[in-house]
Amino acid sequence: MRIPVKKSTSLLGVVALAAGLTLTACGGSDGGSGSDSSTVTIWSSVDQPVQDGLLKALESKVSGDGIKIEWKKVENINQLIMTKIQAGDTPDIAFIPQPGVVKDMASLDAIQPLDDVVSQADKDSMVPGTLEAGTVDGKLYGLLVSANVKGLIFYPKKAWEAAGYPTSVESIDDLNALTEQIKSDGNTPWCMGIESDTATGWPATDWFETLVAKYGGVDEYNSWVSHDTPFDSDVVRQAADEFSTLLFTEGNVLGGQEAIASTNFGTAGNPMFDKKGPGCWMYNQGSFITGFFPKDIVANLDDEVGVFGFPPATAGGDNPIIGGGDMATLLNDSDNAKKVLAALAATDIGNDAAPSSSFISPHKDFDASLYPNDLTRSYAEVISGTTAFLFDGSDQMPGEVGAGTFWKDMTAWISGQEDLDTALSNIDASWPSS
Repeated sequence: MRIPVKKSTSLLGVVALAAGLTLTACGGSDGGSGSDSSTVTIWSSVDQPVQDGLLKALESKVSGDGIKIEWKKVENINQLIMTKIQAGDTPDIAFIPQPGVVKDMASLDAIQPLDDVVSQADKDSMVPGTLEAGTVDGKLYGLLVSANVKGLIFYPKKAWEAAGYPTSVESIDDLNALTEQIKSDGNTPWCMGIESDTATGWPATDWFETLVAKYGGVDEYNSWVSHDTPFDSDVVRQAADEFSTLLFTEGNVLGGQEAIASTNFGTAGNPMFDKKGPGCWMYNQGSFITGFFPKDIVANLDDEVGVFGFPPATAGGDNPIIGGGDMATLLNDSDNAKKVLAALAATDIGNDAAPSSSFISPHKDFDASLYPNDLTRSYAEVISGTTAFLFDGSDQMPGEVGAGTFWKDMTAWISGQEDLDTALSNIDASWPSS
C-alpha cells in the first residue's frame, strides 16, 4: 500500500532541462523505438500484490505471441521517468500515477498516443472521466489500469445498523441532516484529523477537492485545478462553507475544531470502533484508510465497516468523484509493446489482481465478485456509478501550491490561525506566474 502523502507533480525543472535535449532513445530501454525485441519492459510504483496479479494476467494474454514481460518495481516513478527520458534510457511501458506527468511526457514527444492501440470496446467500458484524465490535446496518452477512490464516508457498521442510520445518502443536504440526527441522538457525528508530519493538511485538500467537484462539476473543477478559477472564488467559498458547517459546528467532530490539526489522519477514524461505543460515527477518507484501522477491525472488514460515497450536491444530479490510480504510457511504438499495452486495456486484466490486493478496476463491466470483500465491492460501485472520475486536484497543481500553501493555509484556517479570506488569498498569491 502506498500511503498517500501527496507530492508535487511539478517537474518543471526536469522538464525544462529535458526539453532542451535530443531524446535519442526515448523509445525503450533497448535503445530503439520500433524495436522487434520479444521482451517488453514495464516500470511502475504500484503495490507489489497489484503488480503480481496484473503480471500474471498479462503473461497469459501475450505468451502466445512469444512476448516476455520484465516488470520492474521502482520508487517514485514520476521523477525517475523524467530523468530516464533525459538519459535516453526508458522502459517500453511506464505506469504513471499523475496526469500532469503524463502531460509533461507528451510535451516532450516521449510517449506514443494510444488511440489506435486501445480497442474501442475497451474504451467504451471505461468509467466516465478515466480516459479524459490521460488525454492531452485531444489524444489519449495515459490509460488508467488500476484505480483508487476518495470521498468515501466510512462508518462503524454494527453500531450504525443498530441505530437505524441510512446506508446511503442522496444529497449534501441529506448529509447535513444525517449529521444533525446523529448529534441529536447524543453522538459525535464526525471523525477528523489532518496531521501527517511534514504533509500535515493534505486530508483537508481532499475534502475541498470533493466539495468543489460536487458543487462545481467537471468543468469548474478542472478550471480551479488549473487556476483559471482562483481559490478566492464562489465555488471554493461554497466548499469552505460546507466544510465548516460539518466540521466546525460545536459537537460535530470528536475533540472539536481545535483538535483537527493535531489529530493524525491514520488514527482519526479508530474511535468509530471503541468497545464502549463509537466515539465518532463518520470518517471521510480514501479507499486506502482501512489499512490504518485496528487490527481486529481489518481482520473483519465486512462485519465491522460500512461505507457510502460522498453524495452529490443535489439528489439525482451530477456526481463526480475524486480518485487516482496508475496510467499505462507507451514509450516504445514496437508491435510487441503495443500488444502489451492493448492487453492492459482489457477489462479482465485485473482478474488475478483483484482477489488478493487493493486493485480496483476502472472498467464498468469488471466482474465485481472477484474483489476480496464487500467493502471493496462498495468502492467499485462508487466508481462505476460516478458521472465523472476526476484525478486528485492538489496533485495536479504546482508543487508550491498543491503540496505547499494549500496544505499550509488550510491547516492555519482550520486551527484558527488565519481567517478564510487570508487563507484563500495566500494560496492564490503563491501560484507561480508561469
